[in-house]
Amino acid sequence: MSLSTNPFPGDADRSAIWTMLVPRDIKAFVEADWSMVEDDFAADDFMGIHGNRSDNPDGWSISFPTLASYRDEWLRQAHESQKVEFAEDQEAGIHRATSLTEIEITGERALARKKFDGEIKLADGGVDRLNWQTLYLCRKIDGAWKLTGFIGYLPYPMGLPSSR
Repeated sequence: MSLSTNPFPGDADRSAIWTMLVPRDIKAFVEADWSMVEDDFAADDFMGIHGNRSDNPDGWSISFPTLASYRDEWLRQAHESQKVEFAEDQEAGIHRATSLTEIEITGERALARKKFDGEIKLADGGVDRLNWQTLYLCRKIDGAWKLTGFIGYLPYPMGLPSSR
């Protein structure tokens, strides 16, 4: 059972994207099990952009030109996270901090806006602060939604003033 409530129960496409990016992604990360998510990617069409916590696109970089490069970093972060002693359930804490309520779909393409804003209590009395956002690029391939890339590690909220 998911620790979050799917905000798209009557929309098969958005529900599938939400399920891929929230409960499945969180569980796989906590368990450091890439096999749980590896089929969610369009490997030949993938690229990840690291926002470097900057709201200025000039500071963003193609840090993951291939799915393999992203997988290696994802696994590194997941294994590092497993070394942390939490005072509460990590998976529940990540769910609590995660919001994915905006998914734009045009034809066979989708843009999902996932935001993290919360804390997970640590065993030493501190907190693990989750505060960033990621834009996920998806494509429907053979009837299934796949991730083709992302622009991640962006500040949340963004601080860019409007130019209009």
